[in-house]
Amino acid sequence: MTEVDPKLFLISIFNAAVAAADPQRTIKDHLPARPKGRTIVIGAGKGSAQMAAAFEKVWDGPIEGLVVTRYGYGAACRRIEIIEAAHPVPDAAGLEASRRLLEKVQGLTADDLVVALISGGGSALLPSPAEGLTRADEIAVNEALLASGAPIAAMNTIRKHLSSIKGGRLAAAAYPAKVVSLVVSDIPGDDPALVASGPTVPDVGSREDALASIAAYGMNLPVSVMAHINSPAADAPHPDDPRFSRNEVHLIASAGVSLEAAAAEARYQGIEAVILSDSIEGEAREVGGIHAAIAREVATRNRPFAKPVLILSGGETTVTLRAKGKGGRNSEFLLAFAIGISGMAGVYALAADTDGIDGSEDNAGAFADGSTVSRMRMAGVDAKAMLAGNNAWTAFNAVGDLFAPGPTGTNVNDLRAILIK
Repeated sequence: MTEVDPKLFLISIFNAAVAAADPQRTIKDHLPARPKGRTIVIGAGKGSAQMAAAFEKVWDGPIEGLVVTRYGYGAACRRIEIIEAAHPVPDAAGLEASRRLLEKVQGLTADDLVVALISGGGSALLPSPAEGLTRADEIAVNEALLASGAPIAAMNTIRKHLSSIKGGRLAAAAYPAKVVSLVVSDIPGDDPALVASGPTVPDVGSREDALASIAAYGMNLPVSVMAHINSPAADAPHPDDPRFSRNEVHLIASAGVSLEAAAAEARYQGIEAVILSDSIEGEAREVGGIHAAIAREVATRNRPFAKPVLILSGGETTVTLRAKGKGGRNSEFLLAFAIGISGMAGVYALAADTDGIDGSEDNAGAFADGSTVSRMRMAGVDAKAMLAGNNAWTAFNAVGDLFAPGPTGTNVNDLRAILIK
């Protein structure tokens, strides 16, 4: 095995995964034909500003537009206006962005083209309560979803039935213009209709599906919200609606492609790589424990993979909030992983969100190895107590093992990389 510095190696793997999803590289291969009429660019998500900047560079023709992204995630554009709003809890700026996006696509003709730049994070960035609901209702729903432990697909099915912009409604508002959606997927399974709750891409998920998820995850939602979602007014347009018949959807980046790029980078550096899955879901701490068990098996028994090896996985875990600590799903995954490999030599890991921010702090994730738990103990931190209190950020911060690359300009879910020497 080529001798490598584990932390630098893992950072290079993260960088390779992010580079494979960079819209500067991917968007030029999915450009629609120029229309007879106007070209309107709209968008929402953590990567939408970078997507807009990339689109401006390669589009040969006049354009105008508006996209909304998270605070601090903007990019320099000359013809497309960038609005920043709050994530993960919606704010007034997001509400105004939603209003203006719907306004932007009004009055178009069949000769016009709408290009929708959609990436993960758009659900929170596009608050637009259905008639009879308020932004306070939408915030209450969002907070309940984030605390529920429900998978992202279930969350977005609920969201689209409480909105006037999600679930294909933004594309429906643009009719009869053609809508071409360019999507960067952060959804396990890469269903573009679930990315950002599908503002321009309808799906078959029903009110009944949303109600089943609310019940299954014990969500306590406002009375006004439950009254709406139990009424036909909540029904979202279906994919066979004639307003969508000319539209196109292109997946331009995904976790699967990024994991393949990460594996290729590892092999280039002389280390074999295996991909477990690009769509792992579940409680972050439980997924962390399972990954730790696999790492222990490889480290001690050289199975099911031979050392040295890099084990990769993607997807989006969830965190059921049990306390009010600082953290995110990647740091919680990794703290459980660190507890599971405590004392083992030759095992190193990075878990990080490819958008550059994990949860509500400034880190993308963290690093861990066999000494992490003991180093935390020396710093006065009890790893198991921190995990029980959803306080993984505090635990990793105490030992200087947070990973903070800053916003990356894309968002293809989480990257988990485990090096076993």
